[in-house]
Amino acid sequence: MAVQNPDKTPSRKQRLQERQRRQLAVVDTVDKAEAKVRKAEVELAVAVTEAVQVFGDEQSASEGLDMPVETIRRFLGMGRDGVAKGDDVAEVDGQS
Repeated sequence: MAVQNPDKTPSRKQRLQERQRRQLAVVDTVDKAEAKVRKAEVELAVAVTEAVQVFGDEQSASEGLDMPVETIRRFLGMGRDGVAKGDDVAEVDGQS
């Protein structure tokens, strides 16, 4: 980072470069957060699938987990979609 004279205002180019640097930093932060969310959703889909197996059906799992049936179905669908796409759901599960 260049040292600036406190009496001198940054040039238009410097202001643009600083704005672009901040924008790229924010985009990077959002990208990293999205990756964490996707990983967490996969882990949750695996856990919900296991819960449905343990509780016996979606309704029982919904009651046991205090989670709406629609949410249970959404995560079951994510789990099925991940397996259909060839995602390593088991690998994520093993990293817990």
